[in-house]
Amino acid sequence: MNTKLIAVATLGLALTLLAPEAARSEGGKTYKVTITNLTAGQPVTPPILVTHTGKARIFNVGTPASEGIQQIAENGNGAPLLDALAGNPEIHEVVAAMAPLVPANDPGATGFGSSETYTITAYGKARYLSFASMLICTNDGFTGIDSLPLPKRKATVFARAYDARTEANTEDFADIVPPCQGLIGVSSDDMGTGMSNPVIAEDGIVIPHAGINGGADLLPNVHGWGEPVAKIEIEVVRPHSD
Repeated sequence: MNTKLIAVATLGLALTLLAPEAARSEGGKTYKVTITNLTAGQPVTPPILVTHTGKARIFNVGTPASEGIQQIAENGNGAPLLDALAGNPEIHEVVAAMAPLVPANDPGATGFGSSETYTITAYGKARYLSFASMLICTNDGFTGIDSLPLPKRKATVFARAYDARTEANTEDFADIVPPCQGLIGVSSDDMGTGMSNPVIAEDGIVIPHAGINGGADLLPNVHGWGEPVAKIEIEVVRPHSD
């Protein structure tokens, strides 16, 4: 797949990975997608949004997490997922956001928003939207939607929290990515890590997340959440033409 990475002007800062010219020439629509963090204490990593055909998926509850989802869920690392998407002919466009979505009531998150809007285009048979983001203050939690049919005009849907089950939920800052402490303001002497630890690996089957239990560094009344964790608003903004 001959893709190219370019910077685009969006309502939310992002990079767009464009589909090849052959796919773009099939015609399509441009969508405005607004993602809102609904939690009180869980920042999420910059979303990766995808338009694709019905033959592609980025995650599926009850099945093993891909390497891309594992790296997002454990380490907030979107590069492996972006690499996999770039090599898949069923993927038509990818938008990789560049700023986290913080809890709406977080007073210390200056410069970040709890809600951001992105634009993405669907061409030809790419009639589905998916996205994934890490729940930053978890071992391997994430949120997203998979294979949502794109609306004819507009739609609002909600996303819940998932556990990639690629890493045990120790809830210890030593096993959690460092930005958690700075974004929420609860910290310890542990620096945190952006690397996977095979010692605490699990079976890797994606399941709904049970939430924060407490007893270690994460606090249920601070880092916990209710469902859903994100709102996704999708609206057609114009037909696409080249």
